[in-house]
Amino acid sequence: MYAKRTHNHSLDRTIMPDHLQISAILEDATRRLATVSDSARLDAELLLARAIDMPRSYLFAHPDEALDELAAARFDAALERRLAGEPMAYITGVREFWSLELMVTPATLVPRPETELLVDLALREIPRHADSDVLDLGTGSGAIALAIAKERPLSRVTATDISAEALEVARQNARQLEIPNIEFIAGDWTQPVRERTFNVIVSNPPYVCSGDDALDALHCEPRSALTAGEDGLDAIRILARDCGALLKPGGVLLIEHGAEQRDGVAATLQEHGWSDIACHTD
Repeated sequence: MYAKRTHNHSLDRTIMPDHLQISAILEDATRRLATVSDSARLDAELLLARAIDMPRSYLFAHPDEALDELAAARFDAALERRLAGEPMAYITGVREFWSLELMVTPATLVPRPETELLVDLALREIPRHADSDVLDLGTGSGAIALAIAKERPLSRVTATDISAEALEVARQNARQLEIPNIEFIAGDWTQPVRERTFNVIVSNPPYVCSGDDALDALHCEPRSALTAGEDGLDAIRILARDCGALLKPGGVLLIEHGAEQRDGVAATLQEHGWSDIACHTD
């Protein structure tokens, strides 16, 4: 008699629930974020990629992979912050502007793509192959000043801000991007540079009216960098009054302002003797 003894082997494996799989997490997060974001799917992907410390491409290549508990907890915490209206840039700590990856914190405004027009207009006034003195007033994260300094390495860029916290963010951005032709000075608008003159002055000052309903959606960003009195022109009045004395002959002042403020800004500039006033729509 021949008998073969058999053994039953069992494979011990853990089957993760479907709701922890990358594809399911993204679907659920996208649905929830649609109530607070115009880019819900992208937000979900960026938050999840950050939670697992992998590039976004990893999510597309591994849709059935499940998150471990620690990664899931990190994602849930970040998702709740976004659902509460916190900008993606504050959650991830970075924002791209003019192809530069900038560190941002709640001490600074989140740089907007529309402000790249201000950079573009400034660059048209700054020669590529000659030195030039450029001033950025209220620099925040340093976005405008750093973009200009990067594109015009022969220029000398000075950036001011009244916020020491914002200036530290800007300085760190300059260090990380290795942009040397820039200096940061603490002070209120033109106060720290009143003994100097510049070829070009740029500024993205606060210009939101203090009672504007739009501020509700911007509650995470520094109010002092957003609002400027009842009509939103208080900061622009200061610039119109003080910047003329800082410009070299033939110099240019470039200011970002609200879409409905064109006439008010032009009138303010005219009151202080400015000429050749033009408005560019972003």
